[in-house]
Formats: sequence, C-alpha cells, structure tokens
Amino acid sequence: MAEAIKARIGFVSGGAGSMPHYNSFLPIVPKEIEIDFQGLELYGRSLYEISDKKEIILRRVKEFIAERKWDGLILTAAPTEVLNPGLFDDLKAAVSIPFTTALNACVAALRVYTAPKVLLLTPFDARLNDLIVTHLAKAGVTAIAPHSFDQLAVPKRMTPDEVFDLTKKNLAAVGKVDAIYFQGAVLDPIKCLERIESELNATVIASNPAMFWYVLS
Repeated sequence: MAEAIKARIGFVSGGAGSMPHYNSFLPIVPKEIEIDFQGLELYGRSLYEISDKKEIILRRVKEFIAERKWDGLILTAAPTEVLNPGLFDDLKAAVSIPFTTALNACVAALRVYTAPKVLLLTPFDARLNDLIVTHLAKAGVTAIAPHSFDQLAVPKRMTPDEVFDLTKKNLAAVGKVDAIYFQGAVLDPIKCLERIESELNATVIASNPAMFWYVLS
C-alpha cells in the first residue's frame, strides 16, 4: 500500500522548474512528502536577469500556493533574494504557509551548529558573492568567499571530484572556519558531502537540504 502524502511542498526556482541537480536532492525526501517543482522562468542566460522582480515573484508564488494547494514553500537561490532586497519580509507578509528562502534556512542551520564563521562556496561571480557575504554579515555570519567564477551565467555543473577538490583547496587557503556553506546547488555537493565531512573533518551546510529541513521543521 502506498504511503499517504502528509505534506506537499512547493519548490520554486527563479529559472527553470527542472534542473539536473534536483536528482541528487530527491533521495533524501521521505516518501510521504511530495515536492512540487515549479519555475518562474525569470532568467535565461544570466542570473542577474532576476534583479528587481520582487512584485512578479510575490504574485506568482501566491498564485502557485492557491492553485497547487501547497503546505509549505521553498524559494530557492540566494541570487533571487539578494537581487530583490526585502523579499523575505514581503513573503512573510504575503503567505500564510511555512516557507523559507535559501539564505534564511542556511543561516538557521549555521546557528544550530554554532558556526558563525564559514567558508562560502558558490558557482557565482565576485559581485554576487559580495552581496551574499554582506547579507550574511547582517545575520551575524562571517563568510569568506575566496573563489569566484569569472562570469555570472547559468553555471555549468561540476563533478563530485571537482567539487571535493575545489573545497579542499579553498579550505586550505582560508584556514580555520566553523563550517563550509555551499550556496548554489549546481555545485551539487550532496554527492560528495559525506566525503568532505569525513576527509576534511568539516561541518557542511548545503542549501537544498537546509531549506527542506527548515520548512519541515
């Protein structure tokens, strides 16, 4: 007999509703939880295309909640939030179901682990990393982001070995931190998360699991 669905969670991307790295995330989702992936299609070639789209995001999210009968909402991607200042507070005023953004959930997870200083790894450029670092600083988290990509397009995927090597190199460069924070799931750290934690003796927070944990909590 199939498990009864206990909660339906909307998983909203600013871009496409389907991304290859979602396949790494799905195995950690319990069978009684349904994830409904939806895309706002607000960027194509560059993540900066989602800038100043707050009113559209709020309207579309409210429509999704009403039409698709969600019990919870995950609004993915740090760029969506830092390029639309005030988005979290406006969401809080606009929706009545449990929700989170990537940055909100990851800050909450870092507080649980008492990790105020982190190595921040993203697939983004230096400008966007600086915006994320500034946002985290206001939330009491000191983030060091030594690695940036040259151009901010829709980032290409990296293999688990490439993600591990990138992490090892940058962790050695920054010295002691309380945790490693992956923001930008196209890096797909879930596939090598256990290896990073065991071989590099580090605590890892990744955005997709953190958002899922926060909403279910």
